[in-house]
Amino acid sequence: MGEGKSAWTPEQLATMDRLRDAAMKDAYALNELRHLTDNIGPRLSGSPQAQQAVDYVAGEMRALGATVALEKAMVPHWVRGAETAEVVKWPGQTPGTTLKIVLTALAPSVATPPEGITAEVVVADDWKQLRDLSPDGVKGKILLFNHTFDKELAAEGHGLEAYVGDVVYRAAGAGAGAALGAVAVLVRSVGGADYRLPHTGEMEYSPDAPKVPAAAVTAEDADLLSDLAAQGPVTLHLTLTPQTLPDAPSDNVIADWPGTERPQQVVIVSGHLDSWDLGTGAIDDGAGVVISMETIHLLHELNLHPRRTIRFVAWMSEEEGSQGAAAYMAEHGGEMANQIGAIESDLGADHPTGLYYAGKPALGPWLQPVAQVLDAIGAETLTAAPETGADIEGLTEKGVPSFAPIQDSRFYFNYHHTAADTLDKVNPQHLNENAAVIAVLAYALADSSEPAPR
Repeated sequence: MGEGKSAWTPEQLATMDRLRDAAMKDAYALNELRHLTDNIGPRLSGSPQAQQAVDYVAGEMRALGATVALEKAMVPHWVRGAETAEVVKWPGQTPGTTLKIVLTALAPSVATPPEGITAEVVVADDWKQLRDLSPDGVKGKILLFNHTFDKELAAEGHGLEAYVGDVVYRAAGAGAGAALGAVAVLVRSVGGADYRLPHTGEMEYSPDAPKVPAAAVTAEDADLLSDLAAQGPVTLHLTLTPQTLPDAPSDNVIADWPGTERPQQVVIVSGHLDSWDLGTGAIDDGAGVVISMETIHLLHELNLHPRRTIRFVAWMSEEEGSQGAAAYMAEHGGEMANQIGAIESDLGADHPTGLYYAGKPALGPWLQPVAQVLDAIGAETLTAAPETGADIEGLTEKGVPSFAPIQDSRFYFNYHHTAADTLDKVNPQHLNENAAVIAVLAYALADSSEPAPR
């Protein structure tokens, strides 16, 4: 802690030890994750599975004695449909053959005509190469962005930074291509695993350009198309049949564990309940939801009632625009003085090494006693960050201290947004470590002698 008095008594720190140790032995989070992924399955916003997940998590929180509310939000309802592609003409082609291309639509991509699109492929590795193409080099063609994921950066523990460097092409590629006359846009999948797995995700259309079909191709097929196009003209036949339906009603799940002295003051523990539809959303972000559920479970099991209210939130529709987070800010925007802290976990479930914090620099020294509690599981590092989660970004911007576990990100983007995001990717011990970090921090924020610095 350094200079100054700790915000917690020795008895409170001993309680944090109990929470940490109980989390490390408990199967609750894993069992909840198994049900969300294996029983309910993918939870794309607007889908029946997303609503089933809302009802299930609300029921589980009620069973623990929390005060549960469903907070309404209108969310996108996009349905994937069929997605196929094949190279029908290329240099050195064996007569009468085609080459299958593995891809997946990005949301909210529009559909191709029912018969598909057949057009020449033009390749750009990055924005500079796109600018260097001739004025008519993209018009009437299928544009492929073949920007490679920085595996070395990810292997050094900076998976999120590698992702941020790539995801701009997924987000803005369709708009850039359409502005130059492309009839469709493909992007190289954003991730580190070359197992011919396409990686879906959100993209945005430009208001100044037509909406064209957009999809992500596997790393292997992006390289294939790039290699062939370097030899001569390559023609691709692409069929996508997604639909954008009217926005659907859905909910954030909110479960309060009321405080004993200052119940109006709230500490949020959270993850997002929706997921993409290719896998079952185990690491993105079922894990974040269940380790947050575990906090309420442990408070119930250990009969702990801190001074302030601990509020579990399962956010809806983070993947397609954070409509659930916007609904929370609309409903609670006038309560920022009583939002004491916000925690979100949305970077998987691998080993946590500590805590990110966003807010005043004084948060670091203030949290040192908490870090000492977490040192027993190797999670003692405290690191300042500009933001700590998409769903709590609005709270951070309003001055609410916000936090997230620092999670090992070397492997997360091998599976993120792919069909491989399934329960087997979660290590039960690491899941428990994350649950321990969240529970200890939530209790510390909720029971400190004074609120966290802000």
